[in-house]
Amino acid sequence: MKTAAITGPGVGIALVAVALLLTGCGGIGFLHPHGPVAAVQRDLFFEVTGWMMVVVLPAILLVPFMAWRYRRSARHSAYRPDWKFSWPIEIALWGVPVLLVVILATLIVRKAVALDPYAPIASDQPPLEVEVIGLDDKWLFVYPQEQMATIGVLPLPVGRPVHFRLTSGTVMQSFAIPALGSQIYAMAGMVTELNLLADRPGMLLGQNTQFNGSGFQAQKFQARAMPPADFARWIGQARAAGRPLDAAAYARVARPGQLAELQRHFDVDPAQGLVFSAVPQGLFDGVVAQARPALPHPHTGAAHAHP
Repeated sequence: MKTAAITGPGVGIALVAVALLLTGCGGIGFLHPHGPVAAVQRDLFFEVTGWMMVVVLPAILLVPFMAWRYRRSARHSAYRPDWKFSWPIEIALWGVPVLLVVILATLIVRKAVALDPYAPIASDQPPLEVEVIGLDDKWLFVYPQEQMATIGVLPLPVGRPVHFRLTSGTVMQSFAIPALGSQIYAMAGMVTELNLLADRPGMLLGQNTQFNGSGFQAQKFQARAMPPADFARWIGQARAAGRPLDAAAYARVARPGQLAELQRHFDVDPAQGLVFSAVPQGLFDGVVAQARPALPHPHTGAAHAHP
């Protein structure tokens, strides 16, 4: 028995529709926010989309209507070969877009100020400090207050702001946790900042979104938003790991390669990420200084030293 092949434009449209619907099932983007920054971004996205429909919908609906209304075979449409100008149409064609641009500009500027990545998030708790070092195909997260570091996982306490300081030990990188909001770049010799907060537990995707090498697509990590008690317990377990990030370990970590190679080298469970129980003080500043060794330190005026 032969089966007929299912072909035609309808199949393509159906597949695209299903694909679009499935994009909402992951729950890892800003459309499913796990924090206030991503929530504002989601609201802004829908507001801008709604206002844009003022222009898009009439164009989508009126173009086929006009083509049908004034088709060659039409019998009841007005025929005006000498028509040249209409003030109502002219006002609509110019006035509506200009008004829309003013509305969108006002809306976006206000939200952009509110979404300043350098602005601290209001909270009754002090922010958790995390120093982020972008390396070839991996992210190194240093917790300076806890004197420990991780690769592949980024545990965060729910309800507590997180202040990130970012740099790169190699090429420019793009740091993003979509469900928490605000992508930001990390560049060698420079320090950028980002403030985020997770308001509920969850396993969130973090990644490098910069096309900067053959392995950038594998430069992902898991941001683990957990209750404060679980975070404190994790800190205790990490400190007991007995794996310091000394000079030899950092040299191996900084070598180009993906996380899986490091996990095999240090013989750790891939599901747990790679955790270092101790970190030399000033590691982050030392990485920044490597890209600009002759520049004075902004606080002391002295030149940076290599780590």
